[in-house]
Amino acid sequence: MRRLAVALTAGVAPDLEAWESMLLAAARRSGAGVLAGLLTHWQQHARPHAVHCACGARMHSRGRRLKHLRTILDTVPFARARYVCEHCAATRFPDDERLDIVQTTYSPGVRRLMARAGSETDFAQAAEDLRCYAGLNLDPREIERVSENVGREIEAWLAKEQTQVRSAPSPRPAAGPPIPKFYVSFDGTGVPMRQAELVGRSGKQADGSARTREAKLGCVFTQIGVDEAGRPQREPDSTTYVGAIESSACFGWRLYAETVRRGLDRAQQVIALTDGARYNHTVVRMHLPSAIHIVDLFHAYEHLTHLAQVRWGPEAKAPAAWRETLEAGDITTLVRRVGQRWPRTLQAREALRQGLHYFEENAAQMRYAWFRQQRFFVGSGVVEAGCRTVIGQRLKQSGMRWSVRGANAILALRCCLMSDRFEDFWAARTL
Repeated sequence: MRRLAVALTAGVAPDLEAWESMLLAAARRSGAGVLAGLLTHWQQHARPHAVHCACGARMHSRGRRLKHLRTILDTVPFARARYVCEHCAATRFPDDERLDIVQTTYSPGVRRLMARAGSETDFAQAAEDLRCYAGLNLDPREIERVSENVGREIEAWLAKEQTQVRSAPSPRPAAGPPIPKFYVSFDGTGVPMRQAELVGRSGKQADGSARTREAKLGCVFTQIGVDEAGRPQREPDSTTYVGAIESSACFGWRLYAETVRRGLDRAQQVIALTDGARYNHTVVRMHLPSAIHIVDLFHAYEHLTHLAQVRWGPEAKAPAAWRETLEAGDITTLVRRVGQRWPRTLQAREALRQGLHYFEENAAQMRYAWFRQQRFFVGSGVVEAGCRTVIGQRLKQSGMRWSVRGANAILALRCCLMSDRFEDFWAARTL
């Protein structure tokens, strides 16, 4: 402030950005002083009450311990009473519990910023962003630790929801207006992992080893009608996400809990959009037995192109007649046409057999002409875009290698944020 006053009296040309920075720093320091006074006043006037240990014994104060609390304003000294149980020697700091700062020197406001920044970009860049945008000088390793801790808290919150869903009576009473078209879609994408997470796992590398593990992502969204051309329209901001690196059985329950939360019981039509993998059928049959199951048309195109390449070479494309038959949903005719001539080599014949089996196995989910008549989506673009934005943009950057625990924590955090549920979580965690 003194430098600002000297500049003003000396008639020096103004440096507006420098003035802004000085005034903001001064405001933060002043605000931190006010916050410290508020904390002291709160402690002095708080209603006294007995503090009990988890073992049931009453605890007694044994003086105060100073904590330097990092807040969004500045560092604030905070001396709080330390209570000790004479029976089992356990220790509690009740003021820390009330202020949500147990075993941390970061205020809830700072932790919220750290979690958001750490969910968006690598932790070093997050530290730089917080320095530029919030004036917080934080170690990237601390941002990593706090972000992952918040992600694990979100996982615990979601696990409680899942437990409630699994224990609730079925069928559940519908509450709220009906939902005409209710979509559930899920897919997976590989996340680069640390070597210790890949021991004994086979993969697509030249030596048969794995470099990634599959993160499964599910999304739920609703349809509001069709556009002028008769194409289905997704309801704006209706998409929510869940995801994790876990077994298909666990993921099925995770996805089901989200569908229940989103109003599955109010859905007039449930549509499941998948890529046709075998575990997709298992999840749909178990958790969404009444759903209309559609195999993504563009995945079907890819399989059809592969069959053409088996027949005619790596540069071949599926003939127009094949594509038209697929789009018509006439899989019986398609299989007959593709299988009219078989390759000579045993390897190519096996590849063709497996490719035809894919279409035979998913025939009921490939009635594309009928699906379009019903004005359904027939492509899984929503979840594929989610795999790129929710997972890829954060977990698949160059040079990254994750532990399963760390990847799942950040994935839970990103799903929560991108589903617009973070404020609900943050409010629930302090209840």
